[in-house]
Amino acid sequence: MRFHIQQESDIPASTQLYNQICFAIAARHYPPGHRLPSTRQLAMQTGLHRNTISKVYRQLETDGVVEAMAGSGIYVRDQQKPREIKTPPHFRNRGTPDLDQEVRKCVDGLLNAGCTLQQTREMLTREIDWRLRCGARVLVSTPREDIGASMLIAEELEPHLDVPVEVVPMEELESILESSSNGTVVTSRYFLQPLEELAKRHGVRAVAVDLNDFRQELAMLKELRPGSCVGLVSISPGILRAAEVILHSMRGNELLLMTATPDVGSRLLALLRAASHVLCDRPSLPLVEQSLRQNRSQLIRMPQLHCADSYLSTDTIDQLRKEIGLLAT
Repeated sequence: MRFHIQQESDIPASTQLYNQICFAIAARHYPPGHRLPSTRQLAMQTGLHRNTISKVYRQLETDGVVEAMAGSGIYVRDQQKPREIKTPPHFRNRGTPDLDQEVRKCVDGLLNAGCTLQQTREMLTREIDWRLRCGARVLVSTPREDIGASMLIAEELEPHLDVPVEVVPMEELESILESSSNGTVVTSRYFLQPLEELAKRHGVRAVAVDLNDFRQELAMLKELRPGSCVGLVSISPGILRAAEVILHSMRGNELLLMTATPDVGSRLLALLRAASHVLCDRPSLPLVEQSLRQNRSQLIRMPQLHCADSYLSTDTIDQLRKEIGLLAT
């Protein structure tokens, strides 16, 4: 996003910059949590003095559009989060602006930026319509070779979203979006970049969900005796590969690690025979328990079974609900 200041305009340069930043935020060019350019970067881009830019940033903070983090920078404020309203002394008796005033301020900002009233209506209507289309359905997508990751995400999203949730392999997503461009594409951060490019071509939003930090599971693995055999079972081959790397970085060669997907019965049985501890995801749990019951006589000892409570972090579902226009739970 680049800002342009018209030096010959009757509108003060600071007002031009203020309105352009507000529009960039309203149009989601700068989403909540995005770090705004530094005063030095904006000075180089616009030709304005850094003091002028600092004044604009202070006004944006006073108006609740951004928040300053000491030593870090200026960030777009998440409007869903409460904040302490900082009102200049000469405004303290005027009270907090109501929603009608906020609407008028938005419209005035666009008009001051050079838009006609008709253009302002078209832009606001287009943005609102686009967000409504994005909230029509959720398409969970990862590569076909790791479609299990999509299934894990979809399973945890469905109870919390009031819109259809579909699992679509990344290789098929283009054809799905060509037939209907309504919806939001959801994936893990590992696959976000290629999906963002595809979503942009079809005018939809791509959002990454954050995974659970698996703190309890990692703490348990740290305490195991050297020489213990650990079995990991998941419907996602990608999760198994990542877990191998993480566990090796934690314990080196102290632990013997075996992995399996629940649909390969022979490999799963070998894992259950050897492992003293088995960790699995929720979709794999019924198959692991079934295999334990059916092959109990073949097991020298029953492994300790632990099922991860969730695949997604506790906050990421609420954040997704906000992104697609739903209220947080």
